[in-house]
Amino acid sequence: MIRKLLHFLTSRLVVTALLIAAQAVLLFMIILKMSNYFIYFYAFCILLSLFLLVYLVNNDGSPSLKIPWIILMLILPILGGIAYVCFGRTPVRKEEKARMDELVQRGLKAAAKLDDAGECLQQEAPQFAGQSHYIEWANQRKPYTNTECVYLPLGEVMFERLCEELKKARHFIFMEYFIVEEGTMWNTILEILQEKVKAGVEVRMMYDDLGCIMTLPDHYDQKLEAMGIKPVVFNRFTAHLTVSHNNRDHRKITVIDGNVGFNGGINLADEYINAYAKHGHWKDSAVMLKGEGVVNLTMMFLEAWNFYRDEDPDFSRYLPESKIRPGCGYVQSYTDIPLDHEMTGETVYMNILNQAQDYVWMTSPYLIIDHELLTALMMAAKRGVDVRLITPHIPDKWYVHLITQSTYPSLVQAGVKIYEYTPGFIHAKTFVSDDQVGVVGTINLDYRSLVHHYECATWMLRTQAVSQLHDDFLATQAVSQPITIEDCRQFQPLLKRWIVNVIKLFAPLM
Repeated sequence: MIRKLLHFLTSRLVVTALLIAAQAVLLFMIILKMSNYFIYFYAFCILLSLFLLVYLVNNDGSPSLKIPWIILMLILPILGGIAYVCFGRTPVRKEEKARMDELVQRGLKAAAKLDDAGECLQQEAPQFAGQSHYIEWANQRKPYTNTECVYLPLGEVMFERLCEELKKARHFIFMEYFIVEEGTMWNTILEILQEKVKAGVEVRMMYDDLGCIMTLPDHYDQKLEAMGIKPVVFNRFTAHLTVSHNNRDHRKITVIDGNVGFNGGINLADEYINAYAKHGHWKDSAVMLKGEGVVNLTMMFLEAWNFYRDEDPDFSRYLPESKIRPGCGYVQSYTDIPLDHEMTGETVYMNILNQAQDYVWMTSPYLIIDHELLTALMMAAKRGVDVRLITPHIPDKWYVHLITQSTYPSLVQAGVKIYEYTPGFIHAKTFVSDDQVGVVGTINLDYRSLVHHYECATWMLRTQAVSQLHDDFLATQAVSQPITIEDCRQFQPLLKRWIVNVIKLFAPLM
């Protein structure tokens, strides 16, 4: 026990966090030191806060994201304005924005060699063409057909199919994940990757540094490099007091030879395949694409990869080699990044809710949403749409679960049917609507995913996976317990409810 404690206290996470905390204390001491010139400094801070208050009120964006900063400036006028300047917005340097734009254009040029299905979608399903058009406008990702689309309802199923497809790789393997942890799942995959490297297959691995800081040894990228696997460590967690540490790569992508792609909520760690029970039974999901629809996942990966390691002047050599078959519905994978300040993930979800005629069924591990999305959920239910949501019964973070449960009463009273996954923790992020539309990806119903993280998902129209997603939702609901308004009152007594309500004010900053 003592050895484990010492190991934790000397880990890179703790040491780096302490250095960041020291910088924060130093910044605070500098501000206190300015009190020698209190009158001038106080006047400056008041004017700064007033200016920022006017800016926030008139700025585009969700009121829910503005309220915590406004409260902070009103309560602490000296610190509030300075804190917003330092940490209030994701910093986007012009050179970084120009670099990413250039990489997106490189991907568009490569993908132009494939025929997108936008015109066919407009003619065949005009009521859904607007959603596709929005994704293309926000993301530069086109819709495709000629794609086999298979829904994978559990981590164990995805793991089995992933290993099967990795073993078939002939040219390249791209993998991008938030969490990678040594164990049964990752060690099995790593053995396959090493075999493929020996066979001449190009293997690239990108993982988030903070997501893996407690699950992988230090300098793990060097170990991968020694195996012949090209690594990229996304947004290294360094000892700098910067808001960019808040923006993590939460995406989960595998691309094999440009013909096969995986996307969903499943990380490469043993709890995701129920190799052990971390929070009861772990329910997760993914989608496997085969065909032209993989190209968007490929371009997302290459854009992020070349931002760090500019190795590919031409993306076209990673395009799909052959069509699967016509008439497989439509798929359109997309990303959501904090750099463009466009809430793509939330808008896609809201479009589904607003367009639904019969039902919208959803799963999410968390429910910490802004007023706009909350209103869309309630309005859909109020106009007669069958709106259902499954969340965990056994949480991974107790305080997040409290905030999630605090949102239940408004939804239940509006007619939204809420269920908690009784066997354990549901980590799947899915939408299915009207037997037509489905979304599977990494985007939770919380501020982390909707605002702060790099995310991705796959929008599907009239594919095989949509019907599979429908059936899986019903099977999951069958083992979940319904939440009534009486349950909502029992979850949180008056005092706890008020404490949670105060915490919710600052949820967008958490």
